[in-house]
Amino acid sequence: MHAANPRRGYILGLTAYSIWGLFPLYFKAIAQVPALEIIVHRVLWSALCGALLLLVWKHPGWLAELRNNPRRFAVLAASGTLIAVNWLTYVWAVNNGRMLEASLGYYINPLINVLLGLFLLRERLRPLQWLAVALAAIGVAQQVWQVGSLPWVSLVLAFSFGFYGLIRKQAPVAALPGLVVETWMLVPLAVGWLLLNPTAASSQASFWTTSQALWLAAAGPITLVPLVCFNAAARHLPYTTLGFLQYLAPTLVLLQAVFLFGEHLTPSTLAAFGFIWAGLLLYSIDAWFNLRRNGGLRPSA
Repeated sequence: MHAANPRRGYILGLTAYSIWGLFPLYFKAIAQVPALEIIVHRVLWSALCGALLLLVWKHPGWLAELRNNPRRFAVLAASGTLIAVNWLTYVWAVNNGRMLEASLGYYINPLINVLLGLFLLRERLRPLQWLAVALAAIGVAQQVWQVGSLPWVSLVLAFSFGFYGLIRKQAPVAALPGLVVETWMLVPLAVGWLLLNPTAASSQASFWTTSQALWLAAAGPITLVPLVCFNAAARHLPYTTLGFLQYLAPTLVLLQAVFLFGEHLTPSTLAAFGFIWAGLLLYSIDAWFNLRRNGGLRPSA
């Protein structure tokens, strides 16, 4: 294992979260294509690019390990379904003027992970974690009271990604091989959708002579590049540092929503964000001190 290089880790981590945070610019560029069709192509091009990348970026023994543990294929099929739901919801939200809700979903996600650990993994919450979750719940309840309905986009994004991470814990496969298997298991569904929708834009030969075709094909590398950067950063930075960096992505989405795409940050929405941010602050402080107590401030494996 190479010695940790924090400077390189910061550059890679910031690159990964910046790309994730700037995803709306990409999806806005292909807003004319329906969200479901975008996801179909994201699956196909990610599967192709991921398989090619695996030929270069070796992960010795990953396929044999999967063959020896066939249950993991079922787990990866479930996680692949969840990530597809997450992608679809996110793309739909970006292209339908709901970026603020998307941003809120990824701010809520770390606190959802705490709840999943409590109810499904029987983990015990520390007092600051209870308070963090309570503040997040107040923020969601405040939105329900003001708007009169659940912020379903935020909750679908937070819960789908939360369960995705939880399920992936049950199949300890490296990030890139895991994503490749997940996407390849979705390929039959993606191809089937294209065959059943011959009138779709991307099913027309003329479509592939336009710039939109290049944007769709770019979905593969755009999906994989931040993942590669993130995994490289994890080898050089403490886990808690990566935890703080993760808030860069939803913050960039929030700023784009307000300053580039004209979404209105109402006082009630700002109040909801305030409760979520306060909860995240407490959550981060608790995580920091807990890692210090346990000597966990070292680069992730």
